[in-house]
Amino acid sequence: MTTAADLDRVLGDPADPRLLFSYARLAELDRAEEFPADHCRELDRFGLPAHYAPARFGGDLRSYPELLELIRTVARRDLTVAVAHAKTFLGSICVWLAGDHDQAGRLAREVRAGTPVSWALTERGHGSDLLAGEVTAYGGRLTGQKWLINNATRSSLLTVLARTSRAGGPRGFSVMLADKRTLPEGSYRHLPKVPTHGIRGADISGIEFRDAPATLVGEPGGGLELVLKALQLTRTFCAGLSLGAADQALRQATSFTRNRHLYGRRLIDMPHVRRTLGEAHAGRIVAEAVTTVAARSIHTLPGEMAVVSAVAKAFVPARVDELIAACGTLLGARAFLTEVLDHGAFQKLDRDHRVVAIFDGSSFVNQNTLINHFPALARGYRKGTVDEPGLRRTLDMSLPPPAADTHELALSSRNGSSLVQRLRAGYLPELPGAAELRQACEEVHEQLARVAPAVRDVSPESFALAQRYELCFAGAAVLGLHVVNGGDESRATAALAYILARLTGRPAGAAYDRLAEEVLDA
Repeated sequence: MTTAADLDRVLGDPADPRLLFSYARLAELDRAEEFPADHCRELDRFGLPAHYAPARFGGDLRSYPELLELIRTVARRDLTVAVAHAKTFLGSICVWLAGDHDQAGRLAREVRAGTPVSWALTERGHGSDLLAGEVTAYGGRLTGQKWLINNATRSSLLTVLARTSRAGGPRGFSVMLADKRTLPEGSYRHLPKVPTHGIRGADISGIEFRDAPATLVGEPGGGLELVLKALQLTRTFCAGLSLGAADQALRQATSFTRNRHLYGRRLIDMPHVRRTLGEAHAGRIVAEAVTTVAARSIHTLPGEMAVVSAVAKAFVPARVDELIAACGTLLGARAFLTEVLDHGAFQKLDRDHRVVAIFDGSSFVNQNTLINHFPALARGYRKGTVDEPGLRRTLDMSLPPPAADTHELALSSRNGSSLVQRLRAGYLPELPGAAELRQACEEVHEQLARVAPAVRDVSPESFALAQRYELCFAGAAVLGLHVVNGGDESRATAALAYILARLTGRPAGAAYDRLAEEVLDA
């Protein structure tokens, strides 16, 4: 079985300009806005596409946490390559969830062979409003434009959300699978590549269908439900992209401050620099905790993924954007230059990562999902509803996750979040900040219970409250993983301090200083 460590060894030293995955080669592609075709072929040779297809259909995907670490490893080298290659996983998910065994088996063979698959959801002028989609598939024939689609031009296969009922509505859309290699001439055309600030080399383009034949995926009229369940997986994997970006940003900032001298001493020896680095490392620990829980929950708490994935997608990219900004302040002018410090890798990373928060539903979209869950979250917390076996298998890193049953994915988590709700009655370790976290979560859930449901015109205060709930979830993840697995207490303390600084205003500086000392001594 190939692992993230195997992949990292294959990619080699990014500082060696002779290697394909070097910062120098990747910078050249970025300047030319050129698609990383050679890099994608190298990942194909490694066998990464096989991990995009579930084992039950002939692929190598058995563990979603392991796949996330593979994607993180690629993103650590270059987000553009990760986005360009991993899109095949996103494009295939609807078939893995709802396709029959023959359809899924055929697609798995294509994916293993390196055939790129794209996911055509959005349309010009409609964005995240999927129910406003105008692409039709009456009689199984696609007509209309999909726009801002990753790999729309380079893919051979596309899964397409299309209107199959003129009345539209929640049961008026279906997912269709189109194979461009077999479409009649003139039944489709590619729309031009759209210039982007980040991920400049990625194929962000569009496609127009003109009575193009396609095959149904899943049930007629089940497209919206299928897409919303698929997004629970794809949003989780966006967190893997962010963690890879965090790894690279921290590596560059730590290395630079170790070796840079100012006023007769190293930058790293200055208290403000050490505290800034400590806070950034604490941010990554928190992001890792949320991502770990989310990826394992696909296997262990699939019925709660509507909440878990929304938290992961809204929280992790936002925290990593903060982390990158903090690292940029330490690099100074080198954070903006294109020819120095790893060939300008940091400024490219900064530009590239900003798009992650937009992929597969923006932060606002995911926070709105949380707002819709406020009644269930408040009720579940009040009752102390917890799936104890599922939560234990989620948090215990010594246990391999059970086989994923994606049929258990649900559009809403009726019982709230076992992870957060366990805080109310669960054991609290003698860890600084644990009691404060529980008290803060009590207050947040009291506020959730007072919010009146609103389908439209959701208040700004509700979005602010959703952000506070994200912090409760993050704190519960840090605390739960520490209680079950033990580990470095100073890391857990710094992570809780990071969360409480944002949730309650509790001072966190000393915890960051201790973490910085440990990181720099390692």
